[in-house]
Amino acid sequence: MTTTDDKTIVRSYFNSVGFDRWRRIYGDGEVNKVQLDIRNGHQKTVDTVLYWLKSDGNAQGLSICDAGCGVGSLSIPLAEMGAQICASDISDKMIEEAKALAIAQFGNSENPTFTVQDLEGLSGHYHTVICLDVLIHYPQEKAAQMIEHLSSLATDRLILSFAPKTPIYSLLKKIGEFFPGPSKATRAYLHSEKEIVKTFNALGWTVGRSELTATQFYFSRLLEFKRVA
Repeated sequence: MTTTDDKTIVRSYFNSVGFDRWRRIYGDGEVNKVQLDIRNGHQKTVDTVLYWLKSDGNAQGLSICDAGCGVGSLSIPLAEMGAQICASDISDKMIEEAKALAIAQFGNSENPTFTVQDLEGLSGHYHTVICLDVLIHYPQEKAAQMIEHLSSLATDRLILSFAPKTPIYSLLKKIGEFFPGPSKATRAYLHSEKEIVKTFNALGWTVGRSELTATQFYFSRLLEFKRVA
């Protein structure tokens, strides 16, 4: 399977059965035990990012690109903090839902702005670029290309999460592949933290804060990168 096929599958998945599944997970409605666990794990990652930015005390007016925004779980609270948010997602349906939630929260405000776009098509320059739980859909070599492009958009900081490749998580992934279920229509890729950091270092970034979120069914390494002075 080529990386192009991965992107096509991801777009198709999140515009069909995947949208309904993940909208439930990201929402606050009734879900099963596994979905609840994933919801709580993802929310913890989002809450960590929000805590970092609140701790900095400079969110007001800060330009932020939320790449792979889903239904706006991060974009909307960042806009509430006063940051200027440009958010995008590969899925039309995710963006439609994000816009509806933002309108319910802010009315017809132009912040945040939501567009349908894959990561490689993003342009512009932002103080901070954030990309949460996206790389799991793409292999290591494709992830490196995405990181390089996201790096070109960020002037000061880049925050990224990914499923770390460790012996225990690799084993859990193999076990999970024996029980794919009808809703698991995309591949899940684990990534070497060492390789991720190496890619960023080569592009002129250094690691700032970090956090590991691990629940029964959700595991994600969150890294903050800052431009080398």
